[in-house]
Amino acid sequence: MIDLAAYSSAVQAAALVGAVLLEAIVLHVGYGALERVATPLVDRITHA
Repeated sequence: MIDLAAYSSAVQAAALVGAVLLEAIVLHVGYGALERVATPLVDRITHA
Protein backbone atom coordinates (compact mmCIF):
# COMPACT_ATOMS: atom_id res chain seq x y z
CA MET A 1 0.00 0.00 0.00
CA ILE A 2 1.24 3.49 -0.79
CA ASP A 3 1.95 5.63 2.28
CA LEU A 4 0.78 9.17 1.58
CA ALA A 5 1.01 10.39 5.17
CA ALA A 6 4.24 12.25 4.43
CA TYR A 7 2.62 14.33 1.68
CA SER A 8 0.49 17.43 2.05
CA SER A 9 -3.26 17.21 2.39
CA ALA A 10 -3.70 18.55 -1.16
CA VAL A 11 -1.63 15.68 -2.56
CA GLN A 12 -3.55 13.19 -0.43
CA ALA A 13 -6.86 14.61 -1.66
CA ALA A 14 -5.72 14.50 -5.28
CA ALA A 15 -4.60 10.88 -4.87
CA LEU A 16 -7.97 9.95 -3.37
CA VAL A 17 -9.88 11.68 -6.17
CA GLY A 18 -7.68 9.96 -8.73
CA ALA A 19 -8.24 6.56 -7.12
CA VAL A 20 -12.01 7.05 -7.05
CA LEU A 21 -12.02 8.23 -10.67
CA LEU A 22 -9.95 5.23 -11.75
CA GLU A 23 -12.31 2.89 -9.91
CA ALA A 24 -15.32 4.52 -11.58
CA ILE A 25 -13.75 4.10 -15.03
CA VAL A 26 -12.91 0.44 -14.38
CA LEU A 27 -16.44 -0.27 -13.16
CA HIS A 28 -17.98 1.57 -16.11
CA VAL A 29 -15.94 -0.45 -18.60
CA GLY A 30 -16.57 -3.69 -16.72
CA TYR A 31 -20.32 -3.24 -16.53
CA GLY A 32 -20.40 -2.21 -20.18
CA ALA A 33 -18.66 -5.44 -21.14
CA LEU A 34 -21.00 -7.44 -18.90
CA GLU A 35 -24.01 -5.79 -20.52
CA ARG A 36 -22.73 -6.67 -24.00
CA VAL A 37 -22.39 -10.31 -23.01
CA ALA A 38 -25.54 -10.62 -20.90
CA THR A 39 -28.05 -8.81 -23.15
CA PRO A 40 -28.02 -11.36 -26.01
CA LEU A 41 -28.08 -14.18 -23.49
CA VAL A 42 -31.12 -12.75 -21.70
CA ASP A 43 -32.85 -12.09 -25.03
CA ARG A 44 -32.20 -15.67 -26.11
CA ILE A 45 -33.60 -17.03 -22.84
CA THR A 46 -36.71 -14.84 -22.79
CA HIS A 47 -37.58 -15.41 -26.48
CA ALA A 48 -37.00 -19.15 -26.43
